[in-house]
Amino acid sequence: MSDTSTAYEPAVVVGVDGSEHSLRALEWALSAAEGMGAPLVVAHVRSEALQLGAARIASLGKEPELPDTVARAVRTVVEERGHRVPVRYDSLDGSVTDALPEAARGARLLVTGSRGHGGFASLLLGSTSRTLAMTAPCPLVVVPHEARAAALVDGAEAGRVLLGLHVEETPDEAVGFAFEAARHRGVPLEAVSAFRMPPPQAALLPVPSPALQVPPLPAADEVEEADGLLKEARRQQEERLRPFAVRWPGVELVPVVVPGDAAGRLVEGSRDAGLVVVGRHHRHRFGALHLGSVAHAVLHHAHCPVAVVPPAAAPHRA
Repeated sequence: MSDTSTAYEPAVVVGVDGSEHSLRALEWALSAAEGMGAPLVVAHVRSEALQLGAARIASLGKEPELPDTVARAVRTVVEERGHRVPVRYDSLDGSVTDALPEAARGARLLVTGSRGHGGFASLLLGSTSRTLAMTAPCPLVVVPHEARAAALVDGAEAGRVLLGLHVEETPDEAVGFAFEAARHRGVPLEAVSAFRMPPPQAALLPVPSPALQVPPLPAADEVEEADGLLKEARRQQEERLRPFAVRWPGVELVPVVVPGDAAGRLVEGSRDAGLVVVGRHHRHRFGALHLGSVAHAVLHHAHCPVAVVPPAAAPHRA
């Protein structure tokens, strides 16, 4: 079992495969590691052909000496850029969805591109990143191809942090991660929560003939009910965020409550944000971890890096 924590600081782990997407993720991860003063682990899962070749050579009693050309190329990219933190290069065996979570045990972050080699260019999120979002043992940051190289560094130019907050289901770890990211960057934190509006009374009535249809006006009691739901949603959000605001008093908190679904607000806001943070939570019946609809939509459509943060009690796969 690997452990990417060190005596002085847990590492940032980035998965690379040589694709343009993974190199964008590498740049983001290196900037983030430098901003946090954390070591960087560059992890490449060797191709099945390379793994098979090494196994065949080993079966003959010889020491396999098959160079990892991807890791070598990535090392060149990093060294030419330069870095201010220790960098380690790991060549891994196994499947990507098993090897990267194992490599990220004890890590501060696991970073990947939205897509790697293969797959369909029209897909914004590859199957590997989608699986890692549900299995990573630490916060996973998915860097979309078009994202600017924003990272957890000081300066408002990095863009504000957006938090998708379900007051009952978002784990505390996700909320704390968002506050700490905003503090570290020196940018505001916008917390977005949603509340469900009941259907208008007109929608529950039989539909008249087209000639008689007139756009209905909302009834006074419907407006009053909506106002009440909005006030209650704001109260619940403020109550949930209060202890975090006390812990991070220097963070400018911008609370936002919207009717319907928070996903649209988060995706649109990601156009000029530096990071979107969403949580991973437990299924109510079986205890398995899963992504909610908001996290799923944000991962597929956000324009900036997205952090998926598991709860502290997230089970590790053996």
